[in-house]
Amino acid sequence: MRDTIFAVSSGRPPAAIGVIRISGPAATGAGEALAGRLPAPREARLRVLRDGSGAILDQAMVIRFDGPHTATGEDLVELHCHGGRAVVAAVERALAVVPGCRLAEPGEFTRRALANGQIDLTEAEGLADLLEAETEAQRVAAIAAVEGRLSRQVGTWLDELAGLSARIEAILDHDDEDDVAGGEGEIAAIANGARRLGSAIAAAAMVPGVERLRNGIRVVIAGPPNAGKSTLLNRLAEREMAIVSPIAGTTRDRIEAAVTRGGLPYLLCDTAGLTQTDDLVEAIGVERAAAAIEGADLLLWLGDDRPPREDAIWVHARADLPGRETMPGGRALAIRVDVDDGVDRLWSLIADRATALLPRADDLPLRERHRGLCRKAADALSDDTRDPLLLGEQLRRARVDLAAIVGMDATELMLDALFTRFCLGK
Repeated sequence: MRDTIFAVSSGRPPAAIGVIRISGPAATGAGEALAGRLPAPREARLRVLRDGSGAILDQAMVIRFDGPHTATGEDLVELHCHGGRAVVAAVERALAVVPGCRLAEPGEFTRRALANGQIDLTEAEGLADLLEAETEAQRVAAIAAVEGRLSRQVGTWLDELAGLSARIEAILDHDDEDDVAGGEGEIAAIANGARRLGSAIAAAAMVPGVERLRNGIRVVIAGPPNAGKSTLLNRLAEREMAIVSPIAGTTRDRIEAAVTRGGLPYLLCDTAGLTQTDDLVEAIGVERAAAAIEGADLLLWLGDDRPPREDAIWVHARADLPGRETMPGGRALAIRVDVDDGVDRLWSLIADRATALLPRADDLPLRERHRGLCRKAADALSDDTRDPLLLGEQLRRARVDLAAIVGMDATELMLDALFTRFCLGK
């Protein structure tokens, strides 16, 4: 029999209220051990909580939920206690000695909801993102996943695939029967339907993923030594992140600063100056700078020679120095240490570029895992065949790939990696 688990689900104390959730086959018994007779399902009643010796622990609102129509799909009891540390700890100690009860592991409530079919994998992933959301854009994308927008779309695709598969299987199994439509016309219609569906899935996979919303848009500042890279990092971050000096090669490794601006997350990265050097440590820094340039979502180039990427934002830095007052052609804007509006204009340019790299509010909240599976499903449907056997196999492969998005074949390793992101009580 599965253990009954408990944990604070309202955040760690101190707080005005501490909600302790109990889920599992012994949830009702555990609730009765502390609160006596429980109220009717989904009715809140005030109860005195006592430990095994009869000592009063607290007065709490007690709510009982009978499975399977609960958040976890199991019997569930909530104790809405006062949220002081001592109160919550005392109630947890009393629950821990109830036979079959133990403290939940991080994410275990949500994992049980997934196992019991209350949510699917995309909704669980969205909940993990929602718990970690720090910006408005992250919250909006996570809510879309939690509300099942992606699940519903995948369900629609799977229904269409099932219908096409049923038609092709009927042709394969019963093409000699009068009530089964067959022939080249029906096969062509099924194949065309598969191609149209594959095109729709491929188009969805082209939408930018939500990873940048979670990890931040990677903005790399690069150029030769003494180009003003560290100064620009500090001004963009509005704090002293990098050491600034007139000595070439001061920055020898990447320095990163997480910044939120306009509701969007950014990861600013200062790099070592690009130069030829015999210094082993400096050479490693140059190699890392080159790798950062290649992996940047946005590149701010501060060199006087042409940028290494065509999509770079070419910045004329140190425009306050003698001989650099006039901005050469090709630059996006100039930056001076004595004028602030250049940095504001640069942020506006970064934000404009960043918008194109992020999913819109009405886009499907696709992770890279989802995008990869959509591409595989679309590829499976892209071959133009009129062979019923091959067509049936293509439809089957696409169904398998799309089903993996919602977790129908999720491995324990994948689930372990997901639910370690959760906190206790979720």
